Amino acid sequence: MSTAEEIVDIRVRVRGLVREAEGVLSVDLEPLSGALPAWEPGAHVDLVVAGAPVRQYSLCGDPAASRYRIAVLREPDSRGGSRAVHERLRPGDELVLREPRNHFSLEPSPEYLFIAGGIGITPILPMARAAARSGAAFRLLYLGASRTRMPFLDELAPLGDAVTVIARDEGTRADLVAEVAASPGALVYACGPERMLTALAEAVPDAETRLRVEYFSAPEIEYEPGGPFRIRLDRSGLELEVQPEESILEVMRGAGVDVLSDCESGICGSCETRIVDGEAEHRDFVLTAQEKAHGDCMMVCVSRAACPLLVLDA
Repeated sequence: MSTAEEIVDIRVRVRGLVREAEGVLSVDLEPLSGALPAWEPGAHVDLVVAGAPVRQYSLCGDPAASRYRIAVLREPDSRGGSRAVHERLRPGDELVLREPRNHFSLEPSPEYLFIAGGIGITPILPMARAAARSGAAFRLLYLGASRTRMPFLDELAPLGDAVTVIARDEGTRADLVAEVAASPGALVYACGPERMLTALAEAVPDAETRLRVEYFSAPEIEYEPGGPFRIRLDRSGLELEVQPEESILEVMRGAGVDVLSDCESGICGSCETRIVDGEAEHRDFVLTAQEKAHGDCMMVCVSRAACPLLVLDA
């Protein structure tokens, strides 16, 4: 049996590959037939390469284009995803994508502060372009080890003085507290290393309402294990017990319920499941504070029940 709505697989062809920076390869993808699904800044796709783990990559091209573009950083400790892209992909290769999902959407605002760390520029680039087109005030702070390792510098040039590039090997460091203070009314969008995002959470006043972040990997947070609880799967009629050492995802799969998931650490949003009744203890890094407070969905790979019985749409 399967949960939630069906995920649409899209067959695409590699149209081109471009070395955007040291260790960064962009991949231009075109549909094998028909048109690609529309997307908005902040969206990502799951890339399925045979023999490699499924990985999520932000769409970093133009939403109005007929093709998708992603950029892949070659990770030295890659489990196979980035290595497969860098070593095996060639123009003409056919691949499968899962349709775009967006848990990092650009909300309307008269002012933005965008902060990107390294490959974190990928979701931020189309956001900055969208802000420029809308006429909103914005600044983009782009941080990296060196300019040779920072992709898309040439594409940011038309944005002029709105963009500040800070490369560590040039002897400069970003003062995040000062940068945030210089834009007191801005919505802050950031993607980059955990250390940068943690510093921003402390630097942004009212971070729960003003700060939007996307993680590369899940921060290490120690949670109390808590006790067992029960889940009821509303559509399948199953009622199951979840032990402290088990995730809801594991229990659902053990009962034969098919749940889409990839990261299993609360950062990709693949396993989002609607809550029919009950309250969740949210442990993901996808939902905003407002979305968590609304309480109508959860990531079953990491989040748990904050009540004896949690009813899910599955």
